Amino acid sequence: MTLEDEPRRSGDDLNVSDFDYELPESLIAQTPLENREDSRLLVLEKNSGHIHHSRFKHLGQMLAPGDLLVANNSRVNLARMHGIRDATGGAVEILLLREVDGTWSAMAKPASKLRAGAALTFPSLRGDVEPARGIVEENLGEGVVRLRFDPVANQRLSCYGVTPLPPYITQTLLDPDRYQTVYSSVSGSAAAPTAGLHFSLELIADLNRQGIGWTEVTLHVGLDTFRPIMVSRIRNHAIHEEWCEVSTEAARSVAECRQRGGRVVAVGTTAARTLETLGACWSDDTPQGFAGMTKIFIVPGHRWRLVDALVTNFHLPRSSLLLLVSALAGRESILHAYAEAIRQGYRFYSFGDAMLIR
Repeated sequence: MTLEDEPRRSGDDLNVSDFDYELPESLIAQTPLENREDSRLLVLEKNSGHIHHSRFKHLGQMLAPGDLLVANNSRVNLARMHGIRDATGGAVEILLLREVDGTWSAMAKPASKLRAGAALTFPSLRGDVEPARGIVEENLGEGVVRLRFDPVANQRLSCYGVTPLPPYITQTLLDPDRYQTVYSSVSGSAAAPTAGLHFSLELIADLNRQGIGWTEVTLHVGLDTFRPIMVSRIRNHAIHEEWCEVSTEAARSVAECRQRGGRVVAVGTTAARTLETLGACWSDDTPQGFAGMTKIFIVPGHRWRLVDALVTNFHLPRSSLLLLVSALAGRESILHAYAEAIRQGYRFYSFGDAMLIR
C-alpha cells in the first residue's frame, strides 16, 4: 500500500499518543542562524510522502509563479514580566496573553498563590520609569489569572517585560529582534509565528520577482502555544480562542490566486488556522475579510478549504501544531518525515529548520 492509498483516520479515532516521537536534546536549536534564509528546508510531497532536501533560500524553486504566500504579521509583545507579591515579597512571573478592556489574561507562577485582590509590583527595566503596579482580578485556574495594571504602566508595559522565549530555549537571546519576523507589524502575540523567522526582506523581494505573491493576515499567538494537550483522546481537547484578522485586500489576493490556478501557501500554522477560519464562510465570487476570535482545531480528517501548501517548522510531540500538519499530509507521512529529519540532523523547534508541505 502506498501513502496515497493509506486511509487517514479522523481526530475522533486518534489518541494524543499517536503523535509522539523521540527527539535528541542536541537537535533543539538554541540560537538562530546568522542569516535567516540559510536554514535547511525539508520538502514533503503531501500526496505521495516523498521527501527531498534543500535550503530555505531556494524556496522559490519549490513554488511556482502564481502561487501566493500568506504570512502572519503579528509581532511578539515584551510579555514576560518578573515582580513581587506585595503581601509577602515573594517572587512572581507572568506572561501576558491578551488584553480586553484594560484587563490582561496571563499565565502566572506561582498562580496558586495569586488570589483575587492580590497586589503585584513589577520593577522597570529602565531607571527613569516607575515600577508597574497590578491587581489580580480573578484566578481562572490552570495557571491563568486576570489582572489589571495602573493606567500609566499599562501604556508602557514594554518598560517592564522581556521577550517570552519558549521554555526549551535555555540560552540567552542576544538580539531580541531575531524572535520577530522581518515583516511583523501588529503587536499582540505571546510567541512568534516561527515559520516566518526564515524570511529575509531580500528573499521576499526575490520571490516577488519570480511571480510568487505575498499577502499578510494577523493572528495573535496565545495560550495554546504554551499548553500541552493533557487529554488522551484528541476529541476531548478544548483549544483556546485566539484573535485573528484578514483584510478584504488579503481575501481578494487569495481569491485571485485560486482563480488563476495558483496554490495558497500558508506561512506557518497560525496563518493556516486564520485562512481555514476564513474558509468557513468563503466565496470565490465575493471574498470578504473578517476580524474576531477563532478556536478552530485542525486535526486529521479536516477538510481543507483554502490552504493548499504550508511552510512550517518542526513541532513538539503531542502538540496541536503536530496534529495540524498531520491533517495536511497524513500522520504517517509526517512522522516519517520527522524521523528522516532527525536522521539528517535537522535543527528543531522555534529557531530550527523549516519544512514545506506541498
